Amino acid sequence: MRLGFLTHVQGHGDDWVRTYRNAQDLFVAADELGFDIGWVAQHHVPDGGGGLSSPWPFLAHAAARTSRIRLGTAITILPLEDPVRLAEDVSVVDTLSGGRVELGVGSGASELEYAAFGRDVSRKRELTTEHLAVLRTALANEEAGTEGFTIQPPATGFTDRIWQGVFSGPGAEYAAAAGSNLLLNRATYGYDAPTDEVQRPWADTYLAAWQTPREPRIGLSRFVFPAADRRTALAQIGDDVQRAAHRFGERGAFPPNLDLDGALRRFHAFYGHPDEIIAELRRERVLPVATDLITQFNPAVPDHDAAIRALELIATEIAPALGWRPATQSATRPEPQPELRGA
Repeated sequence: MRLGFLTHVQGHGDDWVRTYRNAQDLFVAADELGFDIGWVAQHHVPDGGGGLSSPWPFLAHAAARTSRIRLGTAITILPLEDPVRLAEDVSVVDTLSGGRVELGVGSGASELEYAAFGRDVSRKRELTTEHLAVLRTALANEEAGTEGFTIQPPATGFTDRIWQGVFSGPGAEYAAAAGSNLLLNRATYGYDAPTDEVQRPWADTYLAAWQTPREPRIGLSRFVFPAADRRTALAQIGDDVQRAAHRFGERGAFPPNLDLDGALRRFHAFYGHPDEIIAELRRERVLPVATDLITQFNPAVPDHDAAIRALELIATEIAPALGWRPATQSATRPEPQPELRGA
């Protein structure tokens, strides 16, 4: 199992410099702690759950501040991107980082975002399919966009580094048919059953449909916030979780007016003392078939020191109890190299 963390790059208030600096610090801390992958989520409007509209400049900066952690998007909203232009950005960051990029894509859901970019939200699945085909072609260094054009710098080794976020069994089957790795969200929407109970059949469908001659990967995103105890954890996450649940309720994704316990259940939250979280994760239905555990605090925005401490507890206590071992530590800042080389 690989260990990752995901940040939606959220903050309280309008101090964007501090929000972005804190998110970058999470990447540095995770790199030092041995996390395998750091992920960011793209959102064009704050109500979508995050504040990062342009993930690739952010990841380029994170690449310069870290030495070994992989850098991914979960997700880039593919229908709103020019796939050839996206392939160029991805290849540049991959080259700068020494081949550390993981590219997660999905269709998104915000009607406002689609309207802002002049796209028809009713065509989101069709656009995702079309753009993914072009993106794959471009990252394979084949002609894309027009005859005679290939991206620069040439991309290297993206066959097994493209992920798709899905929210249904048919979506999982489609991702398998496309040869993409699978990303499963921290929560499901429109279901009363627990998130892992809903998602396990999706994972099984994906594995049954897999035909590509390599091992598939399943990235399982989960809300994990360890602290000294549940009371301490709730002091950091409770208000944010309940506010987010109310926003989801207004959109019809969650039942309206959930109390805190109901909100934590809908977000499938693991919180409290590390021993409590370990016991709960050992009962998680999807984790046994996952290859990547992706921990996140969203929709909560804990104090920065509490967030760093939570990453430490995940890496030193929780993940090792589940069988994970940290990668070899190396310097936070890579030494300048005479030339850029792929991993």
